[in-house]
Amino acid sequence: MIDIARQEWAAALSALPTKEVKEAAESFASSCQVRDVTLPQSGLGLLTLRDGAFHEAFHLGEVPVARAHVLLRTPDGQESSGGAILIDDRATVARAIAILDGALAGRLPGWEAVAALVERGYSARAEKFAVRKQIMASTRVDFSLLGQADEEEGDE
Repeated sequence: MIDIARQEWAAALSALPTKEVKEAAESFASSCQVRDVTLPQSGLGLLTLRDGAFHEAFHLGEVPVARAHVLLRTPDGQESSGGAILIDDRATVARAIAILDGALAGRLPGWEAVAALVERGYSARAEKFAVRKQIMASTRVDFSLLGQADEEEGDE
């Protein structure tokens, strides 16, 4: 049983090499019927954030977005739906992740291999965040010392 929330699956799979994700999706798709509910698409999305002081929306800029929604059907009639929305410009990657999402969500035959991929991607993502956190901590500036230097100069 996988302990990672479904909303994290796409991000975890995105942390893995694209070739590996596509190969896993192709392998899975060869064992079942895959139907696109909506055609895989890529384009630009407007990134909107809220101001911290006045809570007003402002537009930070455009980001690439790819999305896909598929329906999977196994030869024995099991069905499952999968989807992915990524900050990426490759619709083929979104479709591959949507196939893997559907396989894992529906626990279709072979879902264990997909779960292992998600867990590997989740670990890789966690490692990347830990490195970023360490870099941020090493570049932190302590401005409290600036105030003390001004006070010491005033005492003379």
